[in-house]
Amino acid sequence: MDIQTYPNPQALGQAAGNDAADRLRKIIAEKGEANIIIATGASQFDTLKAFTAAPDIDWSKVTVFHLDEYVGMDKTHPASFVKYLQERFVDQIENLKCMHFVDGTNDPEAETKRLDDLISQHPIDFALVGIGENAHLAFNDPPADFDTEKPYLVVELDEPCRKQQLGEGWFPTLEDVPKRAISMSIKQVMKSGALIVSVPDERKAKAVADSIDGPLTNEVPSSILREHADCVIYLDEASASQLKAKA
Repeated sequence: MDIQTYPNPQALGQAAGNDAADRLRKIIAEKGEANIIIATGASQFDTLKAFTAAPDIDWSKVTVFHLDEYVGMDKTHPASFVKYLQERFVDQIENLKCMHFVDGTNDPEAETKRLDDLISQHPIDFALVGIGENAHLAFNDPPADFDTEKPYLVVELDEPCRKQQLGEGWFPTLEDVPKRAISMSIKQVMKSGALIVSVPDERKAKAVADSIDGPLTNEVPSSILREHADCVIYLDEASASQLKAKA
């Protein structure tokens, strides 16, 4: 695990976005195509801005999956992750080969099966992910399932997770935050060739410290990142503030 700390979220995002762009160019040059995962949420704003602005990427050779979506969420809803990715990623680049959105309006079990079949045909080169305030990875809240081989799951969202979505301004009240989501599983995330993890803000500091300095446990889902062979965690000074040894 490589931990890098930057002065602010903008510098963090620029570094993470540059890392993603450099990796993507290299993969396309070596393999002729690439399969990647893109995350959503406030933590990814600056990373995606830098990534989509990077020059000399042939997006026509890139297939993209995304991590999660609320069950029953229409893509026109302000909190829809499909809407988020359409506006902040797809609309910012040209000639993307394919974007496999999670359709929250589909029957959840049918949608997970559809996505399972798709991603099984596309070995993932790298993933952009974040860490939740409750240390969730994708929407795998504690205690997360570290063992299932199923690529996508229907999960229950715990109250800390739902309060994070409220606090970030995606919903007007806690009652409006859905209680279920379709999420990529922990093992599927960990199958990515590399992980680029963007975690800004003081509100993530405890989760970061627990993930890096605490025990490896499914009660801290993102602690599993320590098991990945090529994982870079990008922090700002605020999110790194509770680490025992500052990066």
